[in-house]
Amino acid sequence: MNAYLFIIGLCVIIIISFFTNILSKRTNVPSVLVLILMGIGINQLLLSLKIVPSFFSSLEILGIVGLIMIVLEAALDLELTREKWPIIWKSFTIAALSLVLTSFTLASLLKFYMTDKSFMQVLVYALPLSIMSSAIIIPSVGNLVKYKKEFLIYEGTFSDILGIMFFYMMVENVDVEGMRQLSFVVIGNILLTLSVSVVLSYVLLYIIQNIRGEAKFFLFLAVLIMLYSVGKLFHLSSLLIILMFGLLLRNHKHLLFWKLEEWLRDDRIERLYDQFKMITIETSFVVRTFFFVVFGMTLPLETLLSGRVWLISAVFLLVTYALRFALFKVIEKKDILPQALISPRGLISILLFFAIPDSLRIESFENGILFLVIIATSIIMASALIAYRKKENRGIEEGFATVPGGVAEVEE
Repeated sequence: MNAYLFIIGLCVIIIISFFTNILSKRTNVPSVLVLILMGIGINQLLLSLKIVPSFFSSLEILGIVGLIMIVLEAALDLELTREKWPIIWKSFTIAALSLVLTSFTLASLLKFYMTDKSFMQVLVYALPLSIMSSAIIIPSVGNLVKYKKEFLIYEGTFSDILGIMFFYMMVENVDVEGMRQLSFVVIGNILLTLSVSVVLSYVLLYIIQNIRGEAKFFLFLAVLIMLYSVGKLFHLSSLLIILMFGLLLRNHKHLLFWKLEEWLRDDRIERLYDQFKMITIETSFVVRTFFFVVFGMTLPLETLLSGRVWLISAVFLLVTYALRFALFKVIEKKDILPQALISPRGLISILLFFAIPDSLRIESFENGILFLVIIATSIIMASALIAYRKKENRGIEEGFATVPGGVAEVEE
């Protein structure tokens, strides 16, 4: 392919993705749908030109970088303050329980259907389908009232982080026999990685605040990716390093004590946070754009013709939303719409799906299930947000506005 045509194609994809994001905020239709469909269209065009590209290696590299950027972006969004505690514990509880209950329920259904597979095999397939996508939620909930918006952002962030950690703990300790031994290995791994992460985060922050130069972000992004990769080689929970660094950078005012208050300058870290936040958002946008497009290009369309794929996807969706409504009824109790219907699957689901090791792969599990679940959850979310906006507009026209816990009269 001509190099200039290739560059033009990449630029066109980024431009379309940018305007799709703007359209998504105004219409509540997730941009992920457009990007995946764009990838499918590009693949069909290449096939018609008798070009058969292979993008699986690109998908893996994009996946690793995307995973790091998602965790870093999520950590930079988490504000850990006493005032936020009520919303933090509620969103964390729902995210954790939803992840565990949904993944184990879906795994049990798969095990009933695939009796010859181990429970660990079906669980690693069920888990990616149980994780909410903060990459889709965050740009989509801007029109909700503050409480609901913050709740969903925290829940999506916690779901991402917990799901990723849970997944990699499983696949990296698949050879460990016995629950007791597995518990010791996992807890020891977390404690060791957490200790290393805390020390490294403070050291990195001290170094970066004293470096003079304009290209600090990508220097430290390279350092973080290198630390993540080295940790992976030693079977550590490397994402904790990324998570701790992001949390410290976001919440440095609350996490500095003793001599650290002297060594780490608040004004410099504040500027660093603003720079990191901006560049992380921009980099994540580019990585997400190409990842969804490449995913669409690698999707085998013939799997969508299978009635079994549609049936399994429908059962998964029914279980997911039934459990979600039950959790919201128990924990939030009232005013649970549209939150209970906002549970999109997206980038994390795809990343983890392609990260399943060969030893746990199930050849008979069709990629079309993942595609249908992502599309369906995005459509359900978009429909719920559109219905909510219409309800809010009617309330304003009638002189009332929704507030957490009820309605309030709008002053003339």
